[in-house]
Amino acid sequence: MQKYLYLLLLLLCMPLMAVEHTYTLVLDAGHGGKDPGAVGRFSKEKDLNLKLALKVGELISAQYPDVKVVYTRSTDVFIPLQERADIANKNNADLFISIHTNSSESKKPCGVETFILGTDRLEANLEVAMRENAVMKLEDDYQTTYQGFDPNSIDSYIMFELMQNSYMDQSLQMAEQVQRRFVGHLNREDRGVRQAAFWVLLKTACPSILFEMGFISNPEEEKYLNQNASIAQMANAIVNAFGAYSRKQKKEVSETPNVQDIIQQAEQAKEEKAKAAEQPVAPVQPEPKKELTTYYAIQICAAKNPMDPSDPRLKGVECDTIMVREWVKYYTAKNTDRDKVAEKLPEYKKYFPDCWIIKFER
Repeated sequence: MQKYLYLLLLLLCMPLMAVEHTYTLVLDAGHGGKDPGAVGRFSKEKDLNLKLALKVGELISAQYPDVKVVYTRSTDVFIPLQERADIANKNNADLFISIHTNSSESKKPCGVETFILGTDRLEANLEVAMRENAVMKLEDDYQTTYQGFDPNSIDSYIMFELMQNSYMDQSLQMAEQVQRRFVGHLNREDRGVRQAAFWVLLKTACPSILFEMGFISNPEEEKYLNQNASIAQMANAIVNAFGAYSRKQKKEVSETPNVQDIIQQAEQAKEEKAKAAEQPVAPVQPEPKKELTTYYAIQICAAKNPMDPSDPRLKGVECDTIMVREWVKYYTAKNTDRDKVAEKLPEYKKYFPDCWIIKFER
């Protein structure tokens, strides 16, 4: 009995084995602390962003134990834009998701949109980028930190055109998965996947997206975004999108041959080429000459550009065509017997006075 008690105590005292994390996901709840983000009639963007980020992280941890979830913030604190990107880079993030809530001067706009880094239709998306990047002005000496970047100057955004985003394809895949689930499964208004010049996406060294969950400026959508059931639905949609994205990435990696495979394939190809060279080469047999058939037909007209069958110049006659240099020739009554074609010529002369019999081989 004492033996079993000793073993039980030993097991209880042993540290739990840590789960080996093979993937790191960074969840970035936009704004926070002294930066409220967009403000609705009764709620603030910073609170909605945090609720959704925490729920997504909770579900990811439960469903994907091999995924390490890192938050740029888990409470209502202010985190500078550059520090958000630094958190992702220091943790060697495999994917960065920045969660935001949209706003507009009008109460009508609604729906979800997902951004990746880029300057496609820069002017169209400039308002959103300026609004999200403006948070850097809340930081002390922000011009030094952000190398003279002015979030309110369009000239500053030209630099984004010079930056090569090597993760654009993967970022686009994740963005499309998110939009697909919010639109197809939650029936949300689709504002599409877009490119914009977001500093936080530029500075993260991994595939990254910025997701706008809806418009806090739209009264109906603000109500929806503040419901616990809605937060759960949206979190599930993002988790499902992540699952589909990660499965696709794993498949692509598994299908990519490694260096040893490439070397082995090259060696095999070399051996097969050497064996083929040793085999006697069979003489090439000339292809049998194709016998052509001589045809006769009545040519009714010719044109440099193809005509529609309904063209009045054809007068409803069903025609075949033959190309002779730059001319398209229209003919009918094709036959191998010239006499039979000649019998029909007078009939066609009534409608096409200049028609005549032609001869060709096919």
